Amino acid sequence: MKRLLAIAASLALLAWLAWDGRWQGLGDAFRRLDPLAATLALAGFAASYALRAGRVYDEFRSDARGRFGTCLRIVLIHNAMVNVVPFRGGEAAFPVLLGRNFGTPLARALASLFWFRLQDALVVAVVAVTVWPGLPLPLRLTGITALVAFAWYLPRWARAPHAWAERGGAAAKLAKLRNAFADSTRHARFGWIWTLANWSVKLATQAWLLASLVPATLSVGAAGALGAELAAILPVQGVAGFGTYEAGSAAAMLPNGVPFASGLQAALALHLFVIACAVASGALAWLVPARAASARDPDRPHLS
Repeated sequence: MKRLLAIAASLALLAWLAWDGRWQGLGDAFRRLDPLAATLALAGFAASYALRAGRVYDEFRSDARGRFGTCLRIVLIHNAMVNVVPFRGGEAAFPVLLGRNFGTPLARALASLFWFRLQDALVVAVVAVTVWPGLPLPLRLTGITALVAFAWYLPRWARAPHAWAERGGAAAKLAKLRNAFADSTRHARFGWIWTLANWSVKLATQAWLLASLVPATLSVGAAGALGAELAAILPVQGVAGFGTYEAGSAAAMLPNGVPFASGLQAALALHLFVIACAVASGALAWLVPARAASARDPDRPHLS
Protein backbone atom coordinates (compact mmCIF):
# COMPACT_ATOMS: atom_id res chain seq x y z
CA MET A 1 0.00 0.00 0.00
CA LYS A 2 2.84 2.42 0.83
CA ARG A 3 4.43 1.81 -2.57
CA LEU A 4 1.12 2.33 -4.34
CA LEU A 5 0.64 5.63 -2.50
CA ALA A 6 4.19 6.66 -3.40
CA ILE A 7 3.60 5.93 -7.08
CA ALA A 8 0.26 7.77 -6.95
CA ALA A 9 1.91 10.86 -5.43
CA SER A 10 4.56 10.97 -8.16
CA LEU A 11 2.05 10.37 -10.93
CA ALA A 12 -0.13 13.16 -9.55
CA LEU A 13 2.79 15.58 -9.80
CA LEU A 14 3.51 14.42 -13.36
CA ALA A 15 -0.14 14.83 -14.34
CA TRP A 16 -0.26 18.30 -12.82
CA LEU A 17 2.82 19.34 -14.80
CA ALA A 18 1.43 17.94 -18.04
CA TRP A 19 -1.87 19.76 -17.56
CA ASP A 20 -2.26 23.11 -19.32
CA GLY A 21 1.43 23.54 -20.24
CA ARG A 22 2.80 23.89 -16.72
CA TRP A 23 6.22 22.67 -17.91
CA GLN A 24 6.72 26.21 -19.17
CA GLY A 25 6.50 27.53 -15.62
CA LEU A 26 9.27 25.14 -14.62
CA GLY A 27 11.49 26.59 -17.34
CA ASP A 28 10.68 30.10 -16.14
CA ALA A 29 11.77 29.15 -12.62
CA PHE A 30 15.16 27.93 -13.89
CA ARG A 31 15.62 31.09 -15.96
CA ARG A 32 15.26 33.15 -12.78
CA LEU A 33 18.31 31.36 -11.37
CA ASP A 34 21.27 33.66 -12.00
CA PRO A 35 24.88 32.40 -12.15
CA LEU A 36 25.73 33.79 -8.71
CA ALA A 37 22.85 31.96 -7.03
CA ALA A 38 23.72 28.72 -8.84
CA THR A 39 27.40 29.02 -7.88
CA LEU A 40 26.61 29.68 -4.22
CA ALA A 41 24.18 26.76 -4.21
CA LEU A 42 26.82 24.42 -5.65
CA ALA A 43 29.32 25.60 -3.03
CA GLY A 44 26.74 25.08 -0.28
CA PHE A 45 25.95 21.53 -1.39
CA ALA A 46 29.67 20.74 -1.63
CA ALA A 47 30.16 21.99 1.93
CA SER A 48 27.23 19.87 3.09
CA TYR A 49 28.73 16.76 1.49
CA ALA A 50 32.06 17.46 3.21
CA LEU A 51 30.36 17.85 6.59
CA ARG A 52 28.52 14.56 6.15
CA ALA A 53 31.82 12.89 5.28
CA GLY A 54 33.29 14.40 8.43
CA ARG A 55 30.52 12.79 10.48
CA VAL A 56 31.26 9.37 8.95
CA TYR A 57 35.01 9.85 9.43
CA ASP A 58 34.48 10.86 13.06
CA GLU A 59 32.52 7.71 13.89
CA PHE A 60 34.66 5.27 11.89
CA ARG A 61 38.03 6.95 12.45
CA SER A 62 39.57 3.74 13.83
CA ASP A 63 38.63 1.97 10.60
CA ALA A 64 39.20 4.86 8.18
CA ARG A 65 42.73 5.54 9.48
CA GLY A 66 43.25 8.82 7.68
CA ARG A 67 41.20 7.98 4.59
CA PHE A 68 38.84 10.97 4.67
CA GLY A 69 38.58 10.80 0.88
CA THR A 70 37.13 7.31 1.13
CA CYS A 71 34.52 8.55 3.62
CA LEU A 72 33.63 11.34 1.19
CA ARG A 73 33.34 8.80 -1.62
CA ILE A 74 30.99 6.65 0.49
CA VAL A 75 28.83 9.68 1.32
CA LEU A 76 28.61 10.85 -2.30
CA ILE A 77 27.68 7.45 -3.73
CA HIS A 78 25.20 6.81 -0.92
CA ASN A 79 23.62 10.24 -1.39
CA ALA A 80 23.23 9.66 -5.12
CA MET A 81 21.62 6.27 -4.55
CA VAL A 82 19.18 7.64 -1.99
CA ASN A 83 18.07 10.35 -4.41
CA VAL A 84 17.64 8.00 -7.37
CA VAL A 85 16.57 4.55 -6.14
CA PRO A 86 12.85 4.40 -5.31
CA PHE A 87 11.38 3.56 -1.90
CA ARG A 88 14.59 4.46 0.00
CA GLY A 89 16.32 1.45 -1.53
CA GLY A 90 19.47 3.51 -1.95
CA GLU A 91 20.04 3.41 1.82
CA ALA A 92 21.50 -0.08 1.32
CA ALA A 93 24.54 1.50 -0.32
CA PHE A 94 25.82 2.83 3.02
CA PRO A 95 26.36 -0.49 4.86
CA VAL A 96 27.58 -2.15 1.65
CA LEU A 97 30.21 0.54 1.03
CA LEU A 98 31.33 0.56 4.66
CA GLY A 99 31.78 -3.20 4.52
CA ARG A 100 33.75 -3.10 1.26
CA ASN A 101 36.04 -0.24 2.23
CA PHE A 102 36.50 -0.64 5.98
CA GLY A 103 35.30 -4.17 6.71
CA THR A 104 32.56 -2.81 8.97
CA PRO A 105 30.17 -5.51 10.22
CA LEU A 106 26.65 -5.24 8.85
CA ALA A 107 24.99 -4.76 12.25
CA ARG A 108 27.41 -1.93 13.10
CA ALA A 109 26.82 -0.22 9.74
CA LEU A 110 23.03 -0.51 9.99
CA ALA A 111 23.04 0.85 13.54
CA SER A 112 25.20 3.76 12.41
CA LEU A 113 22.83 4.51 9.52
CA PHE A 114 19.87 4.42 11.91
CA TRP A 115 21.63 6.78 14.31
CA PHE A 116 22.55 9.19 11.51
CA ARG A 117 18.97 9.29 10.22
CA LEU A 118 17.59 9.68 13.74
CA GLN A 119 19.93 12.59 14.39
CA ASP A 120 18.85 14.18 11.10
CA ALA A 121 15.17 13.77 11.95
CA LEU A 122 15.58 15.18 15.46
CA VAL A 123 17.50 18.23 14.26
CA VAL A 124 14.93 18.98 11.55
CA ALA A 125 12.10 18.46 14.06
CA VAL A 126 13.66 20.85 16.56
CA VAL A 127 14.10 23.49 13.87
CA ALA A 128 10.49 22.99 12.74
CA VAL A 129 9.09 23.34 16.26
CA THR A 130 11.29 26.40 16.88
CA VAL A 131 10.14 28.35 13.82
CA TRP A 132 6.64 26.95 13.21
CA PRO A 133 4.31 29.95 12.82
CA GLY A 134 1.43 30.42 15.24
CA LEU A 135 2.59 27.80 17.73
CA PRO A 136 1.95 28.88 21.36
CA LEU A 137 5.16 29.45 23.31
CA PRO A 138 4.42 26.84 26.04
CA LEU A 139 3.73 24.18 23.40
CA ARG A 140 6.84 25.22 21.46
CA LEU A 141 9.04 24.92 24.56
CA THR A 142 7.46 21.60 25.51
CA GLY A 143 8.11 20.17 22.07
CA ILE A 144 11.74 21.29 22.02
CA THR A 145 12.33 19.95 25.53
CA ALA A 146 10.77 16.58 24.67
CA LEU A 147 12.88 16.20 21.51
CA VAL A 148 16.12 17.16 23.26
CA ALA A 149 15.34 14.82 26.17
CA PHE A 150 14.69 11.94 23.78
CA ALA A 151 17.95 12.64 21.94
CA TRP A 152 19.82 12.66 25.27
CA TYR A 153 18.18 9.53 26.68
CA LEU A 154 18.26 7.14 23.72
CA PRO A 155 22.06 6.65 23.54
CA ARG A 156 22.23 6.16 27.30
CA TRP A 157 19.51 3.54 27.11
CA ALA A 158 21.43 1.71 24.38
CA ARG A 159 24.65 1.73 26.44
CA ALA A 160 22.98 0.56 29.66
CA PRO A 161 23.75 -3.03 30.78
CA HIS A 162 21.16 -5.54 29.61
CA ALA A 163 20.63 -9.30 29.40
CA TRP A 164 18.89 -9.49 26.03
CA ALA A 165 21.54 -11.80 24.56
CA GLU A 166 20.88 -14.41 27.25
CA ARG A 167 17.23 -14.77 26.24
CA GLY A 168 18.09 -16.28 22.86
CA GLY A 169 16.02 -16.16 19.70
CA ALA A 170 14.81 -12.78 18.49
CA ALA A 171 15.95 -11.08 21.71
CA ALA A 172 19.54 -12.15 21.04
CA LYS A 173 19.42 -10.65 17.55
CA LEU A 174 17.99 -7.42 18.93
CA ALA A 175 20.77 -7.42 21.51
CA LYS A 176 23.35 -7.34 18.70
CA LEU A 177 21.62 -4.37 17.10
CA ARG A 178 21.34 -2.58 20.44
CA ASN A 179 25.04 -3.12 21.14
CA ALA A 180 25.93 -1.92 17.65
CA PHE A 181 23.76 1.13 18.17
CA ALA A 182 25.54 1.77 21.47
CA ASP A 183 28.87 1.62 19.63
CA SER A 184 27.64 4.18 17.10
CA THR A 185 26.58 6.65 19.77
CA ARG A 186 29.78 6.09 21.75
CA HIS A 187 32.30 6.45 18.93
CA ALA A 188 30.92 9.62 17.34
CA ARG A 189 32.54 12.21 19.58
CA PHE A 190 31.19 15.19 17.69
CA GLY A 191 28.18 13.61 15.98
CA TRP A 192 25.70 16.27 17.04
CA ILE A 193 28.06 19.07 16.04
CA TRP A 194 28.54 17.53 12.58
CA THR A 195 24.77 17.07 12.24
CA LEU A 196 23.92 20.63 13.27
CA ALA A 197 26.61 22.07 10.99
CA ASN A 198 25.44 19.99 8.04
CA TRP A 199 21.78 20.92 8.43
CA SER A 200 22.60 24.60 8.94
CA VAL A 201 24.49 24.65 5.64
CA LYS A 202 22.01 22.41 3.81
CA LEU A 203 18.87 24.32 4.83
CA ALA A 204 20.53 27.70 4.22
CA THR A 205 21.60 26.58 0.73
CA GLN A 206 18.18 25.24 -0.19
CA ALA A 207 16.50 28.36 1.23
CA TRP A 208 18.76 30.60 -0.87
CA LEU A 209 18.15 28.55 -3.99
CA LEU A 210 14.37 28.33 -3.49
CA ALA A 211 14.12 32.05 -2.79
CA SER A 212 15.85 32.67 -6.12
CA LEU A 213 13.53 30.28 -7.95
CA VAL A 214 10.19 31.61 -6.62
CA PRO A 215 11.37 34.52 -6.39
CA ALA A 216 10.80 35.53 -2.77
CA THR A 217 12.58 36.60 0.39
CA LEU A 218 15.05 34.32 2.14
CA SER A 219 12.57 33.65 4.97
CA VAL A 220 10.02 32.33 2.46
CA GLY A 221 12.70 30.15 0.89
CA ALA A 222 13.62 28.85 4.34
CA ALA A 223 10.00 27.90 5.01
CA GLY A 224 9.81 26.02 1.71
CA ALA A 225 13.12 24.23 2.28
CA LEU A 226 12.04 23.15 5.75
CA GLY A 227 8.68 21.95 4.43
CA ALA A 228 10.43 19.84 1.79
CA GLU A 229 12.73 18.24 4.36
CA LEU A 230 9.84 17.52 6.72
CA ALA A 231 8.05 15.78 3.84
CA ALA A 232 11.19 13.72 3.24
CA ILE A 233 10.91 12.05 6.66
CA LEU A 234 7.26 11.05 6.22
CA PRO A 235 6.59 7.29 6.21
CA VAL A 236 5.02 7.57 2.73
CA GLN A 237 6.96 9.41 0.00
CA GLY A 238 6.79 9.70 -3.74
CA VAL A 239 9.11 7.71 -5.98
CA ALA A 240 12.56 9.24 -5.36
CA GLY A 241 10.65 11.84 -3.32
CA PHE A 242 8.82 13.31 -6.32
CA GLY A 243 5.40 14.58 -5.37
CA THR A 244 5.65 14.64 -1.59
CA TYR A 245 8.81 16.80 -1.61
CA GLU A 246 7.20 19.43 -3.80
CA ALA A 247 3.87 19.34 -1.96
CA GLY A 248 5.56 19.81 1.42
CA SER A 249 7.59 22.76 0.17
CA ALA A 250 4.65 24.45 -1.57
CA ALA A 251 2.38 23.97 1.45
CA ALA A 252 4.97 25.54 3.76
CA MET A 253 5.17 28.63 1.53
CA LEU A 254 1.38 29.12 1.31
CA PRO A 255 1.11 31.20 4.53
CA ASN A 256 3.68 33.59 3.04
CA GLY A 257 1.47 34.35 0.04
CA VAL A 258 3.15 32.07 -2.51
CA PRO A 259 0.44 30.42 -4.69
CA PHE A 260 0.47 26.65 -4.46
CA ALA A 261 1.05 26.26 -8.22
CA SER A 262 4.06 28.60 -8.15
CA GLY A 263 5.39 26.86 -5.07
CA LEU A 264 5.14 23.46 -6.74
CA GLN A 265 7.04 24.66 -9.80
CA ALA A 266 9.82 26.25 -7.74
CA ALA A 267 10.05 23.24 -5.44
CA LEU A 268 10.31 20.88 -8.40
CA ALA A 269 13.09 23.00 -9.87
CA LEU A 270 14.88 22.86 -6.51
CA HIS A 271 14.37 19.10 -6.33
CA LEU A 272 15.81 18.60 -9.81
CA PHE A 273 18.81 20.78 -8.93
CA VAL A 274 19.44 18.78 -5.75
CA ILE A 275 19.20 15.46 -7.61
CA ALA A 276 21.47 16.71 -10.40
CA CYS A 277 24.13 17.68 -7.84
CA ALA A 278 23.76 14.35 -6.04
CA VAL A 279 23.97 12.24 -9.21
CA ALA A 280 26.87 14.21 -10.69
CA SER A 281 28.93 14.08 -7.49
CA GLY A 282 28.07 10.42 -6.95
CA ALA A 283 29.14 9.54 -10.50
CA LEU A 284 32.47 11.35 -10.03
CA ALA A 285 33.03 9.56 -6.73
CA TRP A 286 32.27 6.21 -8.33
CA LEU A 287 34.79 6.87 -11.12
CA VAL A 288 37.56 7.73 -8.63
CA PRO A 289 38.85 4.56 -6.91
CA ALA A 290 39.05 4.48 -3.13
CA ARG A 291 42.51 4.73 -1.57
CA ALA A 292 43.56 1.47 0.04
CA ALA A 293 44.56 1.31 3.69
CA SER A 294 48.27 1.45 4.42
CA ALA A 295 49.88 -1.96 4.43
CA ARG A 296 52.11 -0.95 7.34
CA ASP A 297 49.71 0.71 9.72
CA PRO A 298 51.60 1.70 12.92
CA ASP A 299 48.53 0.92 15.02
CA ARG A 300 48.27 -2.66 13.77
CA PRO A 301 50.74 -5.53 14.26
CA HIS A 302 52.61 -6.59 11.13
CA LEU A 303 55.29 -9.05 10.18
CA SER A 304 58.79 -7.65 9.77
